[in-house]
Amino acid sequence: MTAQRAEDTDDPYLWLEDVTAADALDWVRARNEPTTAQFCDTDFERMRAEALEVLDTDARIPYVRRRGEYLYNFWRDAANPRGLWRRTTLDSYRSDSPEWDVLIDVDELGRTDDEKWVWAGATVIEPEFTRALVNLSRGGSDAVIVREFDMLTREFIPDGFALPEAKSQIGWADPDTVLVGTDFGADSLTESGYPRIVKRWRRGTPLSQAETIFEGTRTDVSAGANVDRTPGFVRCFADRSVDFWNTESYEVRGPELIRIDLPTDASISVHREWLLVELRSDWTVGATSYSAGSLLATNYDEFLSGAVDLQVVFEPDAHTCLHQTAWTRDRLLLVTLADVASRVEIVTPGTWQREEIAGIPPATNTMVAAADHTGDEFFLDSSGFDMPSQLMRGTGAGGLERIKSAPGFFDAENLDVKQYFVPSKDATLIPYFVVRSRAVEGPGPTLLGGYGGFESSRTPGYSGVLGRLWLARGGTYVMANIRGGGEYGPRWHTQAMRENRHKVDEDFAAVADDLVKRGITTVEQLGAQGGSNGGLLMGIMLTKYPEKFGALVCDVPLLDMKRYHLLLAGASWVAEYGDPDNPDDWEFISKYSPYQNISATRHYPPVLFTTSTRDDRVHPGHARKMVAALQAAGHRVWLYENIEGGHAGAADNEQAAFKSALSYSFLWQTLGGQP
Repeated sequence: MTAQRAEDTDDPYLWLEDVTAADALDWVRARNEPTTAQFCDTDFERMRAEALEVLDTDARIPYVRRRGEYLYNFWRDAANPRGLWRRTTLDSYRSDSPEWDVLIDVDELGRTDDEKWVWAGATVIEPEFTRALVNLSRGGSDAVIVREFDMLTREFIPDGFALPEAKSQIGWADPDTVLVGTDFGADSLTESGYPRIVKRWRRGTPLSQAETIFEGTRTDVSAGANVDRTPGFVRCFADRSVDFWNTESYEVRGPELIRIDLPTDASISVHREWLLVELRSDWTVGATSYSAGSLLATNYDEFLSGAVDLQVVFEPDAHTCLHQTAWTRDRLLLVTLADVASRVEIVTPGTWQREEIAGIPPATNTMVAAADHTGDEFFLDSSGFDMPSQLMRGTGAGGLERIKSAPGFFDAENLDVKQYFVPSKDATLIPYFVVRSRAVEGPGPTLLGGYGGFESSRTPGYSGVLGRLWLARGGTYVMANIRGGGEYGPRWHTQAMRENRHKVDEDFAAVADDLVKRGITTVEQLGAQGGSNGGLLMGIMLTKYPEKFGALVCDVPLLDMKRYHLLLAGASWVAEYGDPDNPDDWEFISKYSPYQNISATRHYPPVLFTTSTRDDRVHPGHARKMVAALQAAGHRVWLYENIEGGHAGAADNEQAAFKSALSYSFLWQTLGGQP
């Protein structure tokens, strides 16, 4: 059961928070059935098949990461729904049909173990590349088991490092030692459910004898540690996340903890001799002030000794922000956004001179897909709403080689992509993209997507599923770059936190109004969709702005903001939303919390909620209770809860295709279109 307080006992649907209780699961099944009966028709089945074809096709780009002499990839397809962890060489990868060396077949492993394993990644020891700590999830949850894998014999090591199911953090200190944070028993986890204690665990000893090297507090989000094993620069680091946005960082030297004395809300990284600092707020050092969003660099050892010689690598302006950084051995890659358009530069450490990388396709969104911090290789991925991904390989010497191209999954030749700006309630200009066929005349079915939180930027990109199931059928897609995200740097986010959260909703509502005003759609034909924090946004649109939409899809959502901090990882988001137990914070949270603001008299558009029983990040009780309360108030509402899937809502391609087709079938039916 979840945490319960006396003041919550008047919640008639609290029992739905008991995730796997028989009566709660019976209630879920009783609501899944009418949802699938209504929307899983012949049009749904066509869309499901088309989505699965996109997700399973061998023509997709197999994205890779270099570890030593090999390029590693994780791959799912129709024959391997749970996936293959595999590797190849660069020469083979350049070919149209690479020869893949399979290390772990997750489907076969699941059959052997009689478990529905979902791949959750592997930590490979560097620079040896001989062992891996493999993470496996039951049904896609964040909690994982850990097993040590021998990459030479291709077998799990019977007496190797292993952890039972938990939200663990584990990494290599040396071939016979790991640093581990996990559920060690009483008082070893934070209130958010993450490790607060880090121990050094030596091979051949029981976990109970591991030596504690670092501790946080119960009110922290988490504590962690890692060892950088770069030859000549071996260092051990530890940190405690005081809240979601503030972290204290240390270097561990034997029994000594050396504080890396920087603003706690800055993002820091150490690479060889260099320390990078990305500021989230303004910082003054001596007589020099640095603005939020700037990237600074200095010599790490000199900084620790007290010298402050900071070099400005990047400084934002009103239109441009830092979006991504990645290191090769001797170069730094920078991706910036200018009004949500990307630019990639390569930087020479020391002089910190920046040079734009030539050869990137125009009018695309480009990201660093992978970079080898031990060599000079990097991969860039470029795509746009109307252009499938192109994977390019570069080196520190410059020049790009197009190495892979994804196929087109729908006819994008006649797509029109435009960017608009609309003033929000406080006159801030909010950008958004409109994607539709030139053959569409006048208003039509339109899907508006948004997120608006945690400094997460939404950028243009190609989606074969969206293209096939929505755009190719005559639908219009809109991506809103509302505040709360990071499209214009940290200030775009911080101005919409906590008591200013209402700006996120006002921005989204302004975009919805502008779409109708421009004649792109009508209220009856305008749908919106968001997940997780974006699901909270959909809940607010439903209860605060229901007259602006014809339908809403609310995925894996936060909705009961009175109890969110008591459910699963919710306590870690108090810095973003505020603390409901603080009366001053509840004063502003209560004004928008969807579960507490349901009206029985206002007209609500039809809404589809989706969640997962195995979601151990955002509790499925949010969606369950909201559906129950809405139905009791007489509103038209639908629920689909997948038993597997975790916070992603799907554990494999088949489940992902089903979920996508269900959402689009709902939207086509409710918005009056013909799929």
